[in-house]
Amino acid sequence: MIQTPFLARQEHFAVVASTNDIVRGWLAAGEPEVCLAVADEQYAGRGRDGRTWSAPAGRALLMSLGFRPTWIAPDRVWRLAAVTSLAMADAAEAVADLPAGSVRLKWPNDLVLDVESVGLRKLAGVLGETDCLGGDDPRAVIGIGINADWPASEFPHELADTMTSLHEASGGRSVDATHLLEAFLSRLETRIDALRAGQFDAADWLERQLITGRTIRLVGHGGHEEIIRALRSDPDSGALIVADDRAASGERAVVSGEIRHVRLDGAV
Repeated sequence: MIQTPFLARQEHFAVVASTNDIVRGWLAAGEPEVCLAVADEQYAGRGRDGRTWSAPAGRALLMSLGFRPTWIAPDRVWRLAAVTSLAMADAAEAVADLPAGSVRLKWPNDLVLDVESVGLRKLAGVLGETDCLGGDDPRAVIGIGINADWPASEFPHELADTMTSLHEASGGRSVDATHLLEAFLSRLETRIDALRAGQFDAADWLERQLITGRTIRLVGHGGHEEIIRALRSDPDSGALIVADDRAASGERAVVSGEIRHVRLDGAV
């Protein structure tokens, strides 16, 4: 494992159920921030809305980070996941030698690759989980899984048309997970230090947003779906601002939900 004073605890595992569960347990037991668990493989990894996140051993970088966000307002804790995504976007572009800005964010935090060679495909999932926000012992776990050295020939059949990896994006080059992790941690440390100082790179976060101005299929509470226009993302609240003719202002803020489809045939 890479040694850095940025991390209070770091461990590498061959196989685990879920790195998020490991880090959540560490925090509950009193571990200081920032703590990091990395796994070669996990068999009960979680995605958004209770779905699973899995990858063959050694084909993805799977990890979770633990924070004690006493130093940031509860309504700003979402920025931990945001800067984690931004740091990984920067690291992925550097390691795979991709054009700047080719890794985009699909609200709220997932990473998608937007390059001519592979089209628009999902590259990484990010899952934030919190406990006791607003209390004396707030805790936040940010899990991320990014498809690294994973050839398309091994993609699951049911996901092959929607996912990609840094291996594919770089033209079949080998992507070393240790190198990717090192690049990510150095960038994350810089962004977390800035966040501690009250600075959030809203410009970068906004520029990388994929869905601004596009028509999307949004799934909300209870599985309710709607086709709606995404206007922008709000760097203060983290909300997605969508068009709503029923609102006096003509728009409303969405604070939770999932985007299942993005219309890419031009902004609307």
